[in-house]
Amino acid sequence: MVRARWRPRPGILIVGLCVVATGLLIHYTWVGATADFLADALYAVLVYLLVIFVAPRLRPITWAGIAYGICVLVELAQLTNGPTAVAAVFPPAVLVLGNTFAWIDLMAYAVGIASATACVLLSRGLLARGSKPTTH
Repeated sequence: MVRARWRPRPGILIVGLCVVATGLLIHYTWVGATADFLADALYAVLVYLLVIFVAPRLRPITWAGIAYGICVLVELAQLTNGPTAVAAVFPPAVLVLGNTFAWIDLMAYAVGIASATACVLLSRGLLARGSKPTTH
C-alpha cells in the first residue's frame, strides 16, 4: 500500500496569506476583547504555519510546542522596552511584536495553535484515508 505523502509548503503559503489577511481585517475593523482574542489566535496560527514551513518533517505536536514557545517569548518580550523601541523605528513591527503584555493573549495563542493542530491532524487523516484502496 502506498501512502500519500503530505506536502505542506505550497498550501502553507496560501493558508498563511489568508490568515494574515483575516488577522489584519479583524485588527483594523473590529473593536473589543473578542477582536483582540481572535487577532491573537490568528497570530498564533500564523506562527504555527511558519514553523511547519521551516520544519515540515516534524510532528504536529512538536510544531505546536515550538509555535507556542515563540508566542510566549514574544509576549514576555513585551515586558521589556524592546518591542516598543523596535516599533519606534519601524511602526509595522508592533503588529508582530506587540506592545503590551496581557495574560489573556497566552490563552488566545493556545486556542489558535490547538485549532491549527486539529486542522492539520484532520487533513493528514483525510489524506491518508483517501489513499487507501477501496474494496467493493
